[in-house]
Order: sequence, then C-alpha cells, then structure tokens
Amino acid sequence: MNRSPVPRSVAPPWLAHALRTQRAPVPWSAVLRGALAAGPLLLAGVLAGRASAGVLAALAAVLAGINDRPGSRRAAVQRLGVPALAGALGLAVGTYAGHLLGAVALTLVLTGLGLVAGGVSVVGAVSSAAGTQLLVTAAVGAGLSTTDGGWQRALAFLAGAGWLLLLRLTLPTSGVLAGEFRFDGERAAIADVYEAIAALLDAVGGDHATTRRAELTAALDHAQDALGGPRLHRYAGSAAERRLHAQYLAALPLAEAATALCWVGEPVEARAVLGPRRLAAAVRGDTGTGPLPAPYRSAPALRALDDALLHAAGTFDRAQDAQQGLLARRRRGIRDVLRTVLGSGGREYGLRVALCFGAGTGIAQALHHTGWYGRHEHGYWLPVTVVFLVKPDLGPLASRVLCRAAGTLLGAVAFAGCVALLPRSPGLIMLVAVCGALLPVATRHFAALTAVVTVLVLALVMVGGEPQAFVSRIDETLLACVLVLVVGHLPIPGNRGGGVRARLATAGSAAHAYLAHVLGGSSDRAERWALRREAYRTLAVARGATALAAAELPALARHTEGTGAVADILERLVDTTTACAVHLDDTGRLTPDHVKQLHEALEELDDRGIRVPLPGAV
Repeated sequence: MNRSPVPRSVAPPWLAHALRTQRAPVPWSAVLRGALAAGPLLLAGVLAGRASAGVLAALAAVLAGINDRPGSRRAAVQRLGVPALAGALGLAVGTYAGHLLGAVALTLVLTGLGLVAGGVSVVGAVSSAAGTQLLVTAAVGAGLSTTDGGWQRALAFLAGAGWLLLLRLTLPTSGVLAGEFRFDGERAAIADVYEAIAALLDAVGGDHATTRRAELTAALDHAQDALGGPRLHRYAGSAAERRLHAQYLAALPLAEAATALCWVGEPVEARAVLGPRRLAAAVRGDTGTGPLPAPYRSAPALRALDDALLHAAGTFDRAQDAQQGLLARRRRGIRDVLRTVLGSGGREYGLRVALCFGAGTGIAQALHHTGWYGRHEHGYWLPVTVVFLVKPDLGPLASRVLCRAAGTLLGAVAFAGCVALLPRSPGLIMLVAVCGALLPVATRHFAALTAVVTVLVLALVMVGGEPQAFVSRIDETLLACVLVLVVGHLPIPGNRGGGVRARLATAGSAAHAYLAHVLGGSSDRAERWALRREAYRTLAVARGATALAAAELPALARHTEGTGAVADILERLVDTTTACAVHLDDTGRLTPDHVKQLHEALEELDDRGIRVPLPGAV
C-alpha cells in the first residue's frame, strides 16, 4: 500500500523571518573598532569625572556601530556621519523640550518630530538611520535628568560618534596588514562584482540564474555606493582611485552581457567563467590580469561578453582614467526629496511613526508622573523601544515585536547575571567594551542585536547613576510591543501599502527611461549603463519592500497583495531590455522573440495598473 507523504509544516512568513539569520564571515576589523569605541569612551568619561558625558559618548558610538557596515571609508563618512548629526540634533531638542515643557506639550513636540522623521526615513537607507537616531536621542534627551545643557550633550554625542568614525577611517580592515589600505573597501566591492558576474555566467540555464542575477545587482549597488561617497573634489585625485573607478566601469558591459546570456537561458562554456574570476583576483591583489580565455563568439551575447573581457583587460593593464560622473546614482534634488517625503509612502510611514512615538512618549510621561517607575526618573525606554519596533527596514512588524521581546528578556537576564558576578564600576565598563565588540556580529539578527544593546544600555545607565532596573525594562518593552502591534494595525487615512506601491512606481519609471533609451537608437553606451543601473537599483529596492510586506501578518499583508508579481514583471522587462540592447549592438534589429517578450511584459504591467509606454514602433 502506497502512502502519500505527510505534508511538512511550513512556518508562516512572519515567523520564518524571525527565525532567519544572516550568515557571513566575522568582520574582525569591525569587532576591533567596536571594542575600542564605547568602552574606552565610557572609561575616559569616568576618569575625567564626567560620567554623564562618557555615557552619551559611548551611546553615540553604539548607535554609530550599528550603522558600521562593510564598504568604503568614503561611504562610511555619510553612513555614520549623517545619522550622528541627526542624533546630536535630536538630543539637543529633546533636552530643551524635556526641561522647558510639561508632559502634554512635550508629547506633542515629540509627536511632531516623529512625523518629520518618519517621512524623511523613506528617502533612503542613510535618511532612515538618521530618522531613527533623531527620535532615539530626542527620547533620551527628554528622559535624562542631568544638569548638562542640550548643546553640551550634543557635543558629547558627536565626540563619541566622531571617535568611531575616526577609527573607521584610520584602521585597516581584516587581511590588510601592509601597503596602501585607503581603498580596501572599494577594492573588495569591485572584486565582488566580478565574482558575481562569474557566478551568474556559471548559473546560466540553471535553476539559480535569477538568484545570481539579483546578487549581481546587489554587488553593483554596493560597489557604486563604495565609490560614490562624499568627496571634496568632483573627481578622484589619486591614480589608485582612478584605477578603481575604471575597473568598476569595465564591469558594466560584462554585467550587461552576462544578463543577456541569462535571458537567453542557454548554458555557456565553462571557460567563459574564468575571465571574470581572474579579473576579480586582479582587483583584490592590485595586479595585472594576465591572459584571459575568451568564450565562443557564436551569438550576440557571447560576442558582447568577449568584447567586454577584452576591454576590461585593456583597462586593467593601462589603468585608464574613468568618467567618474557616471559612477554615482542619479542625484536627487530638493524637489525630488520633497516629492518622496510628501508622497503616499512618506505620509503613511510618517503618520505611523508619529502615532507610535507620540503614544509611547505620552504613556511614558503618564507612568512617570504617576510614580509607576518608583525611584527611576527616566522615561525614555518605552519611546526608544517604540522607535526600533516601528522601523519596517528591520523586518515585518510581527517579527520585529517577537525578536524585540525575546532579545530584551535575554539581555536583561544576562545583565542581571553579569552584575552579580562582576565588580560594579570596572565590571560595567568592561561589559560595555565586550558588548561593543559583539555589535557587528549581533546585527545579523534583530533578537541578538536587541540582547546585546539591552545589556549595553543597562550597563551605561548604571554607570550614569541609575539603579539596576532590568525588570522594569522588560515590562516597558512588552508594553511597547503591544502598543506598536495595535497602532500598526489601525486603519490610517489613505491607501495602505503606499510605500510599496511608491517604490514600484519609481522602479517602473526607471524601467521606462531605460527602455526608451535602448529603443531610441542612442549610441551613448555610458548613459545606457547609468540608466540600467538606476533601473536595477530601484527594482531591488521595490523587491525588498514587497518581500517585507508579504511577510507581515495577514491583516497587513493583504493591502499589498499582487505587488510581488508586479516586481517580477518589472524584472522581466528590465532583463528583456538588457537583452535587446546587446542584440541591437550586434545586429541593429530585434528578433520576434524580443518584441514578443517586451509586449507581454508591458501588457501585464498595464493590466496591473502600471503604465510603461512602449517608445517608438516596435
């Protein structure tokens, strides 16, 4: 008798997301920076008799450490510096508001601040981190009852963040012990691009080709960010940096040809993979490429790949100067930023953040003035917890709540054990240093990050003079979890899921611009590659937003049903446009299959309410 297999239980998306952990090598250089940041800053403050300033400086280093991700030093200036400036501003505003205003007025001011920070957060990753630090430090500034003024607290905060940024700019990364290491972040990012191209070529025609193409997009985005950070001059000033810019630009036609081969779907010769891998090794070692094996030139995409390899070999050997204006993403003007902030996504998220942050502040003030905190005078934990819970880029709402509750409980219990075993002041400073070193590893999972930050913050506030309060922290965290779950499911005026749809609309506009350029007959390949980068970058952002929305609880996920399918169609359209570009370069005309695929994708988008006009007569 044949038995049908017993169906395996599948966890719901929100639970599966909560259990998922990122896997990557240990970033030892970031671990070293974490160990040298918060702990030594706290020790310096204690030894100088300014424990409160040391606590704020250490807190700034902790928040900067959460944003201390792999990449170039140039990009780190913006990724760490902009949120630090926002944090200093929030600390000053919160301090003055907490000292001068009553509970009701303070709640209204912080609610308005939440509205602004939430709207600004939708602009991008750096603005999202800046919005988070603005609200966190505003809550801390309003809740701390020290004699320091707002500007003094802001200076201490900037000093702590500046110390970690200084470490990031001066210390070499892992594996770099000698020679010039200023551009090791850029070098690693560009080498990863060539490795991703090789992985895509190796996967062409297989089940993992689509995944490898997405990984190539992520590698190109990362390299683009690494090279396009803030600079004092318009162009790179050193030969080494110009060489890296040229190597990045040489990867763009290779990526285009590999994507076209992926669209065709026919496996390529194994030796075609060797070329990009040798280029990756040359970037990592800052050496020449040597002879590169060429694939068979039997199809337009293979001929494009061969030409791109030859061009890359010449670029690597001659270190040609790059047209660096093409490296950065499309620059956003003030009008574009305001349109994003005031659009449906910015309004929806800003209102949600304002309601959560304002409600958390109001409840904290009510509990504080009614004596619920006992001897504890600080009412910042509840609104600070709300800020981290309401951030959608940290995962689906239910997943964030579950991880935050579990991480806080684990961190509070661990802190209680450490306090019982360690000497009071020296032990707490050592605990802060250890937790600072663990931060770069803990960022792989929200629960682990919450546990480490809980231990760290509890140690900081005890050094600052607050009694042990880990039990009340658990109560406030659970209250914040309930608050965010309730507010997160409240009906809000406007179209729910506006942030996801706004990102899809942006991706659709970028896809149309790319398609119009390819079919318009322009011979400007540099502009084409820049438009292609913009199309894939905006598509990756939209796909990430749709994936997070789909992992929400059903009551929230239903508002964005079908958006994942729209992202799939847009991806197919951009891939087909890339294949068209390569084929037009080779033959000057499109095949019936190209035309059919374009029309099908555009018709499916039109059926789903996204209008992408087909330029010209095709």
